[in-house]
Amino acid sequence: MKPQIFITGGSGYIGSRLIKKLLEEGGYRIHALVRRGSENKLPEGCNIIYGNALDAGSYKYGIPNGSVFIHLVGVPHPSPAKKELFKKIDAVSIQQAVSAARDRHVSHFIYLSVSQYPSGIMREYQLVKAAGEALLKQSGFGASIIRPWYVIGPGRWWPVLLKPFFWLASLIPSWAAKAKHFDTVTIEQMINTLMVAVKNTAAGIKHYEIEDIRQQQYQPYRLPAAFWTMPKVQ
Repeated sequence: MKPQIFITGGSGYIGSRLIKKLLEEGGYRIHALVRRGSENKLPEGCNIIYGNALDAGSYKYGIPNGSVFIHLVGVPHPSPAKKELFKKIDAVSIQQAVSAARDRHVSHFIYLSVSQYPSGIMREYQLVKAAGEALLKQSGFGASIIRPWYVIGPGRWWPVLLKPFFWLASLIPSWAAKAKHFDTVTIEQMINTLMVAVKNTAAGIKHYEIEDIRQQQYQPYRLPAAFWTMPKVQ
């Protein structure tokens, strides 16, 4: 039996696509946190939970006991100019999410973080996400931590212009590691990785780095062939 899913950020760029993928596969009961007035941004077919991601008390009783908690809330289009917003939204929302998840005894926690390779320019963002990861490690949950850098897809194609730079940088030994950690992943690769994380609940902490995200191949769950084989009538 598939687990119930509780998701924050379900109306966002990644979250809305993930919910659609989960619904397409079927068998998942999805509970999506949303503010009143934004429910029309959620894909049809999920159970709407009204609340504020910055206040665990406003939504924790909407989390099914033992469910998989997927936390995707964060400042959209991160940039160095938004460092105060990272503290107000990304930092607070993960603190509240961990608190709520602990109270509801979630079976697995999936967290959208960011590459932790030193960048300099996005240091504040990385520090906030690192603090979120530390909270999960202290919580004792089994957790999957997804660490992309930039996700490309519809409406977010401009980083493709940088691909020649990443390719050239990968050929220079002193730049190769940085190029690998700051390269892009596609929205399809992100959804595949999240689906793999949902399907593979495990004890401890599992990290999905950029190279891991690119390599994930999600295979929908199918009943074994024997299930469909009718016994022969003697």
